[in-house]
Amino acid sequence: MKNFKEDLHGVTKEFKALTKKTKELADKLAKTAVAELERAQAAIKLKTPAQHAAEALKALRQQTENLIKAVGKFEKDKAAKKQKGKPKAKPAKKAAAKKAPAKKKAAAQTATDQVVNIIKRSKKGVDVPTLVKKTGMEDKTIRNIVFRAGKQGKIKRAGRGVYVGA
Repeated sequence: MKNFKEDLHGVTKEFKALTKKTKELADKLAKTAVAELERAQAAIKLKTPAQHAAEALKALRQQTENLIKAVGKFEKDKAAKKQKGKPKAKPAKKAAAKKAPAKKKAAAQTATDQVVNIIKRSKKGVDVPTLVKKTGMEDKTIRNIVFRAGKQGKIKRAGRGVYVGA
């Protein structure tokens, strides 16, 4: 038992020595890590938000200047094309000023007018798929127009799915 106590006492001493060395190494490592971190931070120049904003504004200014140059060039090219395309001005004749007023352009057709006109032009009648092909409108749109035009009496059914002018 005496040997056991001595062995235990020896192990305890070694454990305390190892603990002491471990603590010393940990302290040394912490000091080294802090020193390395400070050295790395000193090497890296951190930019302030104002510096970032200044750089962004500088880049925006450059882009704006490039856009202004591009627009100026475009306007010059457009003006040059107009100059080339225009014939030399001739003195206006007085008789030309007395021309009759130009005819008014017909108002653009509504979708309903367009569909009804196609139906009225056909002698045998027209079905919805044909109207879709001719107008380029969607199937549902054509069906709604045909239903409405039928209620208004503009067209009538010639058979199942076939419509003719009223």
